[in-house]
Amino acid sequence: MIVCTTISELKAALARQRSKSPNGFIGLVPTMGYLHEGHASLMRRAGSECEFTVVSVFVNPLQFGPNEDFDKYPRDLERDAALAEKNGVALLFAPSVKEMYPTKPLTRVLISEVTESLCGASRPGHFDGVGTVVSKLFNLIQPNRAYFGMKDAQQVAVIQQMVDDLNMPVDIIPCETVREPDGLAMSSRNVYLTPEQRRQALVLSETLQQAGELIQSPEMTASKLTALASANVLTAPLAVIDYVELLHYPSLQPLDPVLKLADRSDKLILALAVKFGSTRLIDNRLFQPAGGDPNVQNHDEIQASPSYSH
Repeated sequence: MIVCTTISELKAALARQRSKSPNGFIGLVPTMGYLHEGHASLMRRAGSECEFTVVSVFVNPLQFGPNEDFDKYPRDLERDAALAEKNGVALLFAPSVKEMYPTKPLTRVLISEVTESLCGASRPGHFDGVGTVVSKLFNLIQPNRAYFGMKDAQQVAVIQQMVDDLNMPVDIIPCETVREPDGLAMSSRNVYLTPEQRRQALVLSETLQQAGELIQSPEMTASKLTALASANVLTAPLAVIDYVELLHYPSLQPLDPVLKLADRSDKLILALAVKFGSTRLIDNRLFQPAGGDPNVQNHDEIQASPSYSH
C-alpha cells in the first residue's frame, strides 16, 4: 500500500496508476481516521467495484465548531494504515492540516436547504466545512466513485446535492450503517463512552427499531412518532437529546405533522442526535411506509446521479 502525506506525492502516485491503467476505476473512501469496521466495509465495497482504492485520513478543522472536539478527536495513523492495508486499499492519503490548508482558505462550498436541519441546525457551519474538504478531495483524487456510510445520512444527501449541482464527475455510493452486535452504530466517537454510557446508548438503535413498528399504525403521524421516539430515548437517564426528527429524504424537508404516515410511499428518515456525557452520537433509519418493507433499508436506491465517468 502506498502512503502519501503530501499533495505532490498523491498526484504522482495517481498519475502512475492512470498511466498503467487508463480505464481503471478509482474509488475514494473519505474518512477522519480512527478507522473501524464501518470504514472497512466501505473499503471492501470500493475494492469490489474499483481497480484502485484510495482512503483519505484527515481530521478537517473546517467542520468543527469552536467548542467541539477537534483537538481531542481520536487519531492513530499507524493503526489506520494497518486496517486499510488489511482491507485491500491501494493508497492511503494522510495530509496534515498545513498541507490541505497552507493559507487561510477564502473559498468555501456552501450547500443550502439540505444543510439547514438536523446537524446543520445544531452545528452551524459544519457542512460548509464538509463540502469544502470533500470538494478538495474530489479535485485532488478525481475518483470515479466515492463511498459514504449512511450513519451520517445528512452528509450523504449534502454531498449528493453538491455533486449534482456542480456536475462533478463522480458517483456517490451510499453504504449501509455497520453496527456492533448489540445494535450500536459504529463510530470513532464510541471510544469516548464510559461503560454505562455505552450501555445506555443502545437506546438509539432500540428507538429506531421501535419506530419501524409504530410507523405502520393507521393513526400514526409525524408529530406522534417523533414524540414517542423522544420519550423512548429519554428512558435512558444519561441521554440528552439534540434532535429527534422525521423528515423527507433526501430533501430533508419537514413533513406535515398531522398527515397519516402509513399511506406514504415517499422515503422518510427518522434521525437522532443524542449526547451521553460529552459524547454526541447520531443514528437514523429510512422508511417507506407504503412503498415496501419499512424494516428493509436499500441504500443503493439513494444513488441519485448517473455516472459521468463510465
